[in-house]
Amino acid sequence: MKLSVSPRRQALRVTVLRLRACAIVSLSLGLAACVQPWDAFQPGADQASLVARFGPPKEVYDLPNGDKHLLWPTQPLGETTVGAEIAPDGKLVKLQQILTADNFGRVVPGQWNKHDIQVNFGLPEETAYFPLMKREVWSYRYVENNVWYKLYHFYFDDGGIVRQTQKTDDPLHDPDHRGFF
Repeated sequence: MKLSVSPRRQALRVTVLRLRACAIVSLSLGLAACVQPWDAFQPGADQASLVARFGPPKEVYDLPNGDKHLLWPTQPLGETTVGAEIAPDGKLVKLQQILTADNFGRVVPGQWNKHDIQVNFGLPEETAYFPLMKREVWSYRYVENNVWYKLYHFYFDDGGIVRQTQKTDDPLHDPDHRGFF
């Protein structure tokens, strides 16, 4: 006795297989989208390959160890700055997105100055001066935990020393304030 599969059951199997295939393709595309451009390079890569991918750096700083820090910021409206440390021989030492909570957390008030901040994070998105506090503030846009749009602020005294840091929500992405700035 031969068992036959009903046309309805066969159609259900085909539908399930198609849904599985779509889910696999969607997951693969989603994971591929998570790969950031700075993840495509390994230490030892040539500086020319970075320039071919990102274009000429917008900021270049000399580091105390003789290396150079090349920056490709997306400020004022973007939240990323790709930073590459390049050895004197033109080879990549490190490449990363530098506007992160972890990197900002390395800043020690009282020890870092404007030059340190600029070399590490590039030019700020915005600057302001608060005369009553006698503090200049540099602000950087970033995304915290790949979810929250934030501004990170460095408060400098009149000698250019970081005295305070602060993070706030980025009003550019606040639906209650859009269009009012």
